[in-house]
Amino acid sequence: MTNRQNDLLKAEIDKMLKYNIIEPGASEFTSPMILVETPGREPRPCIDYRKLNEITRTQFYPIPNIEQRVETVAKARYITLMDLTKGYWQIPLSKRAQGIAAFATSWGVYRPLRMPFGLKNAPFYFSKMMNEILEGCDEYAIPYLDDIAIFSQTWDEHLKHLQDVLERIKRAKLTIKPPKCKFAQDEVQYLGHIVGHGKLSPAELKAKAIQNFPIPTTKTEIRAFLGLAGYYRQYIPMFSVITAPLTDLLKGRNKKGKIEWNEECTKAIELLKDKLTSKPILHAPDFTKPFILQTDASDLGYGVVLAQKDNEGREHPILYISKKFTSAERKYSTTEKECAAILYGIKKLKGYIDRQTEFCIQTDHNPLVWLKKNAGTNQRLLRWALALQAHNYTIEHKKGKDNLNVDCISRNPLNTP
Repeated sequence: MTNRQNDLLKAEIDKMLKYNIIEPGASEFTSPMILVETPGREPRPCIDYRKLNEITRTQFYPIPNIEQRVETVAKARYITLMDLTKGYWQIPLSKRAQGIAAFATSWGVYRPLRMPFGLKNAPFYFSKMMNEILEGCDEYAIPYLDDIAIFSQTWDEHLKHLQDVLERIKRAKLTIKPPKCKFAQDEVQYLGHIVGHGKLSPAELKAKAIQNFPIPTTKTEIRAFLGLAGYYRQYIPMFSVITAPLTDLLKGRNKKGKIEWNEECTKAIELLKDKLTSKPILHAPDFTKPFILQTDASDLGYGVVLAQKDNEGREHPILYISKKFTSAERKYSTTEKECAAILYGIKKLKGYIDRQTEFCIQTDHNPLVWLKKNAGTNQRLLRWALALQAHNYTIEHKKGKDNLNVDCISRNPLNTP
C-alpha cells in the first residue's frame, strides 16, 4: 500500500480504538484489512473475511418481503424512521469470536470487540436481534436490518408507539443516529421508495441513477441495468415487453461476452428511463376492500394490473406485472393467451389474492366461459380449470378501449411513434 492508503487505514484504526470497537492482540487466525477505493466515493477500509467465510457454516434467517413492508408503511398517516449508529458495532463478540475475527495490518494485529462488517453471518445475528427487540410490535413497528419504521394513523397513537420503541431500544442498550432519523413525517423515503398518504413512488435518487446509467456494452452491464431498473418493475405497466430487446441480448452460453447493440435496444432503454423518471404513483393495498384483477394478452405477452377502488369509486393501480411469451406460448390461440394471463396474475399475486379472497376479474374477452366448455379437450386446459376452481372470483367484461390499464401493457410500446 502507498503512504496515503496506510494513513487512511491508520485513521480508521485510531477511531475504532477510541470507541473501544477493537483492541490490539495476537491471534492464531487473522484476515487482512484492505482499502476499497471506488471512483466518486470516499475510500472505505474493509476487512477481507473471504477465507474465513468460506469455512463458516451459514446461518439463515427469514428475509423480510420488501414490497410488503413498503406497502404497510405507506398506509400510515404518521411515519418515523430510525437508523442505528453503526448497527453491527453494537453487538459484542465472545472471546472466541474475537480471536477468530482478528485482522492484520502492516503495523499490527487487532481483535474486534464488536461484530465487524463483512462476516458471513453478521446479517443473521443482527436481524435476529432486531426482531427479538421489537417482538409484539408488528402492528406499528418493523425492522429492516438497522432501519426501524414506526407507523401510525393518529398523532396520539404515534407518540405512544414511538415511546414504546425507544424504551425497547434503551433496554437493549442500543443507540440511534439522530441526523439520519425522521420523526413523525407524513412522507418519507423508505427502502428506495417515497411512501406516505397511502401512496408510493420511486425514490428520486434511485431514479436519477437509472437515468444516468450509460449505454451498456457488455452482458454484465445489461444485467446491472436490468437489476437496477427491475427493483421498480411494479411501477411500469410494460416492463417485460419494454426490456425484451435487452433480455434477448443475454441469450447464449457466454455470460460475459460483447453484445450487438441495435436501435431497438436504444429505444428500449430510453423508454424505460422515461417511465421511471416520470414519477409513477401506486396506491397501498387495503385488504378490507375487494381487489380487481385486470388482464390482457397479445402477440407479445401478458399484461396484469392489480387495482382497487377508493371510497369515491375511483380506481387506482396497486401494482403492474407483465411477462413476455415463451416460444411455446406464442402458439396459443387468442383465448388461450387470455386464460394464461389470468392464471399468471393469480399465481404471481398470491400475496394479495388467496383462495378466500373475493376479487373481480376484468377482461376484454370472456375466456373463462370458453375454458369451462373446453377443459376436457387437453390436459393443459384441465389443469387451468382446476386451478381456478379453488378461487372466489366474479367476472366483469370490459371493452379493450375502456380497459386502458392493462391494454397498454401487452401492446408493443417500442412500435409507438
